[in-house]
Amino acid sequence: MNVTLNGQGLVEGVSPYDRGLHYGDGLFETIVCVNGRARFLSLHLERLSLGCERLRIALGDVEPLRQEIEAAAAGGDVLIKVIVTRGDAIARGYGWSGSEVATRLMFRYPLPPENVAAGREGVRAAVAKLRYGENPQLAGLKHLNRLEQVLARSEVPVEDAAELLVFSSSGNLVSGTMSNVFLVRQGRVMTPELDRCGVAGIMRRVILREAAAEGVSVEERALTEADLAGADELFVCNARIGLWPVSTLDGREIGIGPVTRRVQTRLATLLGSAPDA
Repeated sequence: MNVTLNGQGLVEGVSPYDRGLHYGDGLFETIVCVNGRARFLSLHLERLSLGCERLRIALGDVEPLRQEIEAAAAGGDVLIKVIVTRGDAIARGYGWSGSEVATRLMFRYPLPPENVAAGREGVRAAVAKLRYGENPQLAGLKHLNRLEQVLARSEVPVEDAAELLVFSSSGNLVSGTMSNVFLVRQGRVMTPELDRCGVAGIMRRVILREAAAEGVSVEERALTEADLAGADELFVCNARIGLWPVSTLDGREIGIGPVTRRVQTRLATLLGSAPDA
């Protein structure tokens, strides 16, 4: 693993006063790089920039970050994680002064091998007992506060469920712990709207776009336990795994149907070319 701090080698490390460490005051992106190219880089940087605007973090021009990521990707097949925090606390307390200088960390990992079996045969999933809290001001953001995901993921060993689906405190389906979710019911494709909580994933965005191009209509709407129980097809996605069909949910077999395969086939062709956007 290779780590850089604000574009430089990590010599002394992150300041103990960094607000990301104290408060989770920041955002992150996880970017797959294939054959020396960072996949969907423009989409990742756009989301990061918009997230910083919403949190009022002074990220500044993303072009230097783009160049750093492209340089790190040039080594082959790697996984890059970028963390941006508000920076060092100027004074003690939750409030910020506005004069903080954003901290930027980049981690470069070997790209984990693709789980071909998961894409072909589907994965086992379960519904988590934990419920996500709702906060529209943070909805959609890939912020650093991931304790809900940590607790939900701990409920079931990964050997028994590759992913856990999570509902919100008001009873609406939100996502998986690490993924976005799509379901097909009576020929209709649906994905949870993310206006109260959840992360607006890059792969979710790509699938919405590519499904439309393929002639598959997807509706973003509030989804309940009844909707999930009645799903004829189900799949999850994120930037790293691509698309995984769900073959069983809490022991109930779910067919890997034609709509899932249609979207999966189009996506596979796209992912192989490592597009920028």
